[in-house]
Amino acid sequence: MADQYDLNQPIYQVGDSTLSFSDMLGYFINPEYKRGNLSRISDMHVKTGRPVSFRIDDDLTPMPGGIGVTDEVLRYMLGILLNEKHLRIVTDEDDPQDVDTAFEWKEHQVNFRLNVFRDRDGLAFVMRVLASNIPTIQEVGLPSDKIWQDITALKRGLVLVTGVTGSGKSTTISALVNHINLYRKTRIITLEDPVEFLFKSETSMVSQRQVGQDVSSFSGGLRSALRENPDVIFVGEIRDTETASLALSAAETGHLVFSTLHTRDAKGALSRIVDMFPAEQTKSLCLQLSFSLSFVLSQKLVPRADGNGRILAMEVLKNVPALGNLIRTGNWQQVYSTMETQSKEGMMTMEQHLLHLYQHGVITKESAITYTNEASLIERLQ
Repeated sequence: MADQYDLNQPIYQVGDSTLSFSDMLGYFINPEYKRGNLSRISDMHVKTGRPVSFRIDDDLTPMPGGIGVTDEVLRYMLGILLNEKHLRIVTDEDDPQDVDTAFEWKEHQVNFRLNVFRDRDGLAFVMRVLASNIPTIQEVGLPSDKIWQDITALKRGLVLVTGVTGSGKSTTISALVNHINLYRKTRIITLEDPVEFLFKSETSMVSQRQVGQDVSSFSGGLRSALRENPDVIFVGEIRDTETASLALSAAETGHLVFSTLHTRDAKGALSRIVDMFPAEQTKSLCLQLSFSLSFVLSQKLVPRADGNGRILAMEVLKNVPALGNLIRTGNWQQVYSTMETQSKEGMMTMEQHLLHLYQHGVITKESAITYTNEASLIERLQ
């Protein structure tokens, strides 16, 4: 930030007030938008001609009374956020380029990921807050203690957390990994794009590496990590065949591997992994997956009935012998019914958890129906 740009200079009209950029950042730490250590605000969006907006409980919400941001005001904000080199790059009229960088709000020790770009209307940027206080497993709200106790006690295996973008996958994995960090003597390596939570080495030793900055790709970072004597590896996302193959091999050879997939349910995660590979490898992949996989957690964030934020709804698949046999033979059709009958093992379907939340008044009937994967839940709610 150059000297002529002041974080506390009033620059943006909201109703009868003029806010500084510091005032706008204050929304991220406002107790009104927190639930425990979890912030209900994840991002700030600023675009030429539109009001400053925040993503609150996954809804993009304009600041009440905020006016459209002018090019002059937006450039002032960028002067605060960027160094001179990045500011020149993004404002170059002949060859403008995106800028992906970080910003530290030193006064409150809050860190952000920042992406600056151009669209048809002019300059724009998005800031995502990086949580320094990793939520506890209890704050995340897993359906039962047995689930997290079993997962964090694992010495080896693959744990997949699935769901759509913004469903809290990284939050869940970070809480699980940090519990291991706090209570086990292990070597933990994370490969993320981008880094979302900042770990501090406790009982374990933690190294966080960002794709595009510290490593070239998830697969390259994972290959490197396997030479660094890790016990636990967090791979931000399995995007390709090479990463999937390395993750399965790492889990099979004695490492505990956490990763994410964009699938709506646990059954879909199994078929997604297998479908990444050529058809002639299906049989061997199913066999390897049956040995390597430990858990699949498929999750959604559902609006609370009281309107105060969202709550975690989760489907849990545990690789017990009955499931292992289905995975080995690629019999995906029976996975759901087997999960329904294995509650003693800590398993549950999304429908079972949604029904539980509805019956306890935590979510509405409408939300249960909206977020279900199976039409059978609608009949149970009649």
